[in-house]
Amino acid sequence: MDPRAHPLLARGFALVQRRAVAVWLLCLVACAVAIGRANFTADLSAFLPRSPSPTQQVLVDQLRDGLASRLILIGIDGGYENTRAALSRRVAATLRADPQFVAIHNGSGQNDALDEQFMFAHRYVLSPAVTPQHFTEQGLHEALGESLDLLTSSAGLVAKDLLPRDPTGELAAMLGQLDSAAQPESRGGVWASRDGRRAVLVAQTAAAGSDTDAQAHAIDAVRAAFAAARRTLPNASAYQVSLTGPGVFGVATRDAIRHDVERLSTLSLMLIVALLLTLYRSPRTLALGLLPVLSGVAAGIATVSLVFGTVHGLTLGFGTTLMGEAVDYSIYLFVQSSQGGPRGTPQSRDTMRAWLAAYWPTIRLGVLTSVCGFATMLFSGFPGLVQLGLYSIAGLVSAALVTRFVLPQLCGGAVAIRDVSRIGAGLARLAHAAPRLRWPLAALVLAAVASLWLHRDDLWSHELASLSPVPAASQALDTRLRADVGAPDVRYLVVVPAASEQAALEGAEQVGAQLQPLVERGVLGGFESPARYLPSDATQRARVASLPGKDVLAARLQEAIKNQPVDVRPDAFAPFLADVEAARNTPLVTRADLKGTSMALAVDALLTQRDGQWKAMLALRAPRNSQAAQVANTPSLDARTVSDAVARANVPGALFVDMKAEADRMYVDYVHEDIRLSLGGFVVIVVLLALALRSFSRAARALAPLVAAVLVVAAGFALAGVTLTILHLVGMLLIVAVGSNYALFFCKRDDEAGITPRTLVSLLVANLATVAGFGLLALSHVPLLETFGLTVGPGAMLALVFAAILAPPLVRSSDAAHVAADTPEQRQAARPRTERAHMSHPHGDRA
Repeated sequence: MDPRAHPLLARGFALVQRRAVAVWLLCLVACAVAIGRANFTADLSAFLPRSPSPTQQVLVDQLRDGLASRLILIGIDGGYENTRAALSRRVAATLRADPQFVAIHNGSGQNDALDEQFMFAHRYVLSPAVTPQHFTEQGLHEALGESLDLLTSSAGLVAKDLLPRDPTGELAAMLGQLDSAAQPESRGGVWASRDGRRAVLVAQTAAAGSDTDAQAHAIDAVRAAFAAARRTLPNASAYQVSLTGPGVFGVATRDAIRHDVERLSTLSLMLIVALLLTLYRSPRTLALGLLPVLSGVAAGIATVSLVFGTVHGLTLGFGTTLMGEAVDYSIYLFVQSSQGGPRGTPQSRDTMRAWLAAYWPTIRLGVLTSVCGFATMLFSGFPGLVQLGLYSIAGLVSAALVTRFVLPQLCGGAVAIRDVSRIGAGLARLAHAAPRLRWPLAALVLAAVASLWLHRDDLWSHELASLSPVPAASQALDTRLRADVGAPDVRYLVVVPAASEQAALEGAEQVGAQLQPLVERGVLGGFESPARYLPSDATQRARVASLPGKDVLAARLQEAIKNQPVDVRPDAFAPFLADVEAARNTPLVTRADLKGTSMALAVDALLTQRDGQWKAMLALRAPRNSQAAQVANTPSLDARTVSDAVARANVPGALFVDMKAEADRMYVDYVHEDIRLSLGGFVVIVVLLALALRSFSRAARALAPLVAAVLVVAAGFALAGVTLTILHLVGMLLIVAVGSNYALFFCKRDDEAGITPRTLVSLLVANLATVAGFGLLALSHVPLLETFGLTVGPGAMLALVFAAILAPPLVRSSDAAHVAADTPEQRQAARPRTERAHMSHPHGDRA
């Protein structure tokens, strides 16, 4: 029984409806409060695993705050070499006084002097050559002989000055263990590119690379320092500065996302408003039609903020598409329930109630299928996808509820729209003819399947780099500047976890001892270790213990001088004896002692602490003359040999990590997981439709156009040479979610009447609004958003067209009068009494 048939029940029903409006308003206020307190971020680590494996954790840490995340590489181009060098020195001097930076390195004399002074002063605890054997008579004799041989070489002048204080060559031993291939060129007294046409600097920020706000301020400081230095030049415009590094990429990506979200949201809203205003011809109706959209967006942002604490910029960009789908519900309401007329006739409350009885079950089922599609994202191991799924579910459900319970009350039975009967008649003729294209559609789908099969080997991308938001030009600049300054690409790492700083350094020393033979054999091109610049206390004590007392050392030195090719007086080495004696009583070197040297930069990058856990990292460099490098034109390592060497070090928890291989492996796992989730969501949708439609054949008929649209879109990418990524997969899921709303209107029993012209108009307008929301993302400069646009925009259009083609025959002769009926009241009047009673029931058979 209709509850409104009885006066008391009618008053109760009206009270419930008024309460629905009050609840909606309270929810909007709550959403506004939550949004006002929300934090927004563009940190792409949200799209990294939530519960990573140990090797994946290394990758996650490196991307967030790793080996090079705090480095800004600076290049100064143009003009003359001497002027570039002068600019480099001025910029470096300005930035060294800025507390945002921990260190600035440009190869100037200031850095070299500090490094040489520190290394020489602490050579006996830093040199790997300091052993008890090194200071025996035989060891001293050999070391002194090598130092004397240097006197006749090109380094003779330097060796002559150092000989009285360092006859054992400790400084040379320290310099020899440095990775010479990673040392930058020097032009005009500062670092320069390999070709000498660019001055280069390295700045280390105090803030983590993942702190985009702090990185943005640091970038602004670099640009301001360069601008101030350049203003003093007569031809200032001839010189330009370029910056790169993880922090630079993070800021650029954040700004690009923010810019595109603002630009595309505004453009999308303008197109949707223009479309709806053309249809409604009433600002009031337009405002009412946008209420579900705005409510959905507010609910989505608030829900994500409450659950995650932060809202990712990509979630907001994805939310742009929500406008295109959420506005569909109000379009269905206003267009399908309108009686029309030359200038548009307001509908009565009875018309609105008839629409709810006839059409709301179909829309409700479409919302449920969309929720099932998006719900699969909630089980993803990647927080970024979970955010997208949660945002979409909260937004769509809110928009649907506002359309169902709030709009009918706010409309007051006084909504009028443009007369669309002529458009509806034209669409009805097209829909009547559409099933004739079934065989061409079948041929198209078969061709799509064949194309996907032929491209099956290279259909999916297997590299995480395919998701990179960094433009190719920026990546190329980063590669050039890294090569100029000798910065490692941080592809190969050995990670040594430990409970303390000293334990981490000791582990690094044990691993380094096993890697050094690989360097000598050419298996490794070299490696960097924090223990090279800051040996563990145990190693420093052992080296100090290797130093003999002054009298013993003097006697051994006296014997070592004998039989040398050059006559040397023993008293010439008095400074050496004094330095060794001082070293035996000097405190051990600590991390704080490195401050101001380039070694501090290396140790800070290679020795880190997070959540009470210390990690020492050894960055490995592949040999450039390996066969694999020549074939692939890129350096590579024999991973098994290196892994075996790390295992021989017998350091608990030590891991050899190929960052690129691990990233690609993680991405493949990412794809496999979401394929399984998508298939699971598809199965749930099939079961839902079968239960709601009470027929598997009808469920298959509703899903057929959606599957066809997905196959054709995927084949289009394959033919265009575009490898599919996880984002394409999410986009295909959206095609199913969006297209289900169209397919269900065309899906009917054979004994039911066909779709009305006015419903066809509502579907066309809804589809145009959806394309305006999704399709505009194809104009984004952020690859992740662009992928959504290129996938869902065409897919939504194809889903509507295919739904019309695969719909059952539109008209039977006995149903002509029934199909001609264009409004809910007319259609109910044309039906048998039992069918009208069944249709008015909200749980009726009609979906």
